[in-house]
Amino acid sequence: MTTSRIDYRALFTVTPSPYLVLRPDLVIVEVNEAYLRATGRTRDELIGRYLFDVHPDNPADPHADGVRNLSASLQRVLSSRRPDTMAVQKYDVPVTGSPGVFQVKWWSPINTPVLGPDGEVAWIIHRVEDMTEFLMSRDLRAGPDDPCGERAAMEAELYTRAQELQRLNDELRDAHGRERQTALRLQESMLHTPDLAEHRNIAVRYLPAARSLNVCGDWYDVVDLPEGRYTVAVGDVVGHGLDAAAVMGMLRSTLSAAIRATDEPGRAMDVLSRYAQTCEGALATTAVKAVVDTRAERVIYTSAGHLPPVLTQANGTTVLLDQATDPPLGVPLDEDKRPQVTVPYNRGDTLVLYTDGLVERRDEDIDVGLRRLTDVIGRHARMSPDELADTLLTRLGVADGGRDDVALIVVRL
Repeated sequence: MTTSRIDYRALFTVTPSPYLVLRPDLVIVEVNEAYLRATGRTRDELIGRYLFDVHPDNPADPHADGVRNLSASLQRVLSSRRPDTMAVQKYDVPVTGSPGVFQVKWWSPINTPVLGPDGEVAWIIHRVEDMTEFLMSRDLRAGPDDPCGERAAMEAELYTRAQELQRLNDELRDAHGRERQTALRLQESMLHTPDLAEHRNIAVRYLPAARSLNVCGDWYDVVDLPEGRYTVAVGDVVGHGLDAAAVMGMLRSTLSAAIRATDEPGRAMDVLSRYAQTCEGALATTAVKAVVDTRAERVIYTSAGHLPPVLTQANGTTVLLDQATDPPLGVPLDEDKRPQVTVPYNRGDTLVLYTDGLVERRDEDIDVGLRRLTDVIGRHARMSPDELADTLLTRLGVADGGRDDVALIVVRL
């Protein structure tokens, strides 16, 4: 059985709701028949023109704010890359062939971004639910003591309610923005890594899950040790939000102190695991730590249930460091200390540590994600750490945040 190809242009044309397609510079590139009927315009009057040139505010209405409100919504779409739903708007539309004459319209707009391959907004779909006919077709009779009529009263009330809703939406956006900024400053403070400033060979990235408050339970750390050694680590506390971030802060600090006291990643991870048994919310946390010995040119690593680091040679050959993995933190073990493994490296090799948000995808085996990761690292092994970090986020589809948090460390050895 064969299925005929769908003519998406034909579907768009006959869609009953009015639609416009805009470029990021707000120039109209497509319009459907419903929009032409709703505005009394032709395609030639709209295609290729700037949106607010063909839909200006009514100069005779000193309270007109349709352009301001719609422009603000479209800018939110461009900056956030997310749909934006507007309150009902009173938006007067110029009447074709009658300069200076406007027709009252009541629209409920929704603006939706269409992202291109690079993740940027390629187009914006502007859809409106035209409520004008509903309002104007109501069987409302004016009473003898009501010269303005119920219709005018209904329009006034609807407009007032729409404006109030718009104001409340704006206040909520402002409050949410302040909350996100506060949470971000908290996270940045908790992830402060003084020793990182001395390592131009290390790039770090932290991305909270999309739609989160910019706080999460993932972390990274860089700690300098004596005799030409330093250590890098990433970890992942179960959950999101402020509770997970608080647990993250305690575990990160403990591991940082433990490696300074013991020098051995396996023993430091064992100290952290015992501490996790007493810390509410820390059970099942995963972490991986590696000590880089620059004099001996070797990496000593250990993992508590975490995904394996990737060691990549300059020629693109990749190895998963998965030979020292024990259960997550807080799980009692029979051995005295967690295992650690030593591997040699050559100058110019690259070490990558990451959390699962970088590679895990729903309904996909983790091995698929790991192969995708190692393929990108191998093909771009000669990039600088910063370039490689950004490339990984982009090629793995999380540059703007994913379903889970991401912490990433790229080290040029």
